[in-house]
Amino acid sequence: MKTDELRAQLRFYRDLGIDEIYRREPVGQAILSPVSDVDVPPKTVDQGAPVASVALPSLAPEGDTLPKIQQDIGDDCRRCRLCEARSKIVFGSGNEQARLVFVGEGPGADEDAQGFPFVGRAGQLLTQMIDNTASKEGLTIRRPDVYICNVVKCRPPENRAPQPDEMEICGAFLFRQLMAIRPKAICALGSTAAKAILGTKEGVTRLRGRWHKWHDIPVIVTFHPSYLLRPYNQDAKKEAWEDLKKVLHFVYD
Repeated sequence: MKTDELRAQLRFYRDLGIDEIYRREPVGQAILSPVSDVDVPPKTVDQGAPVASVALPSLAPEGDTLPKIQQDIGDDCRRCRLCEARSKIVFGSGNEQARLVFVGEGPGADEDAQGFPFVGRAGQLLTQMIDNTASKEGLTIRRPDVYICNVVKCRPPENRAPQPDEMEICGAFLFRQLMAIRPKAICALGSTAAKAILGTKEGVTRLRGRWHKWHDIPVIVTFHPSYLLRPYNQDAKKEAWEDLKKVLHFVYD
């Protein structure tokens, strides 16, 4: 790996709040190197020492927790341009040991004002869908029993779709959230969430109705509630209810 590439990766991990990496010497001895010291120690690049590699840590540190991830994001994240117009960082809400996690695209105006995901009209519809479907299907769970978060934690201007670099930066924290919770299933709401989780370019219509996998965790894809609020999407609303029934029974039966 070239020095410039290594420096870029170290900066990336430092921004995620990871403080240390292990650099392996050929004799098997591990040396702790602080990520805050972005410049590679001279002996790894200048003296020709036969160092095998720099073992970068996992994106999900061992023993990671949601409070630790939220602390690493900070109260005034400036890692991408979304910070310029946002009011509040919207980390996530719900049961931190949830068996089901819903992932949306990003905060809207109401979420940006309150600091919680899915509290506007789309959020109210999602709450109704979870509570009413569970009740009709004889399941005792309600919205507080699941965990809800977004791909990006700050509101995109004018509610535009997040840009790829914004999704990549915030997606690292989403990765840690999902790995910390390790739910039984994930429900991706809309194409942005599906793209972030599954790495696909296919639309919701082609992805919904069948199971996918993310790190061995089953994933169901369905329409974003904001899409269902449009009056001409009645068929999509019926399909979303079917998707929700499928994932709720899979997780809670």
